[in-house]
Amino acid sequence: MRLTTRTNIAMRALMYCAVNAGRTVRKSDIATACNTSENHMAQVINTLSHHGLVQTTRGRHGGLTLNRAPQDITVGEVFRNLETGVPFAECFDPETNTCPISCCCLMKGAIQNALAEFYKTLDAVTLADLVVGNKELEEALLLA
Repeated sequence: MRLTTRTNIAMRALMYCAVNAGRTVRKSDIATACNTSENHMAQVINTLSHHGLVQTTRGRHGGLTLNRAPQDITVGEVFRNLETGVPFAECFDPETNTCPISCCCLMKGAIQNALAEFYKTLDAVTLADLVVGNKELEEALLLA
């Protein structure tokens, strides 16, 4: 299994915001700290804002902040929001499925069960769990 780059960037951005709680952070600062382009970061921020995870402010002193407390944001929620529309396997998308054995293959059910357990595990992990007390992360992401 492999997560999309967008999901990876989204988690980095949320951790950056959590480490810098109480401050409005700029897209360019997050992109630099998270080793990604501002263009990718802008797309991810737009998605995070659309799902109510961050609050964005335009203008000269604009930027973004978390829209909810870190303990109220689960990794599972973020992954579901960012991975929506990306089928895990060909047979998961009835419109593009060309698998000749999908009508009788039992692997899809096994994968669905595994994915349910995967998300159940991630639902138990909050953004706060990832950042609180993580001194190395704070050093890497804290604004000066």
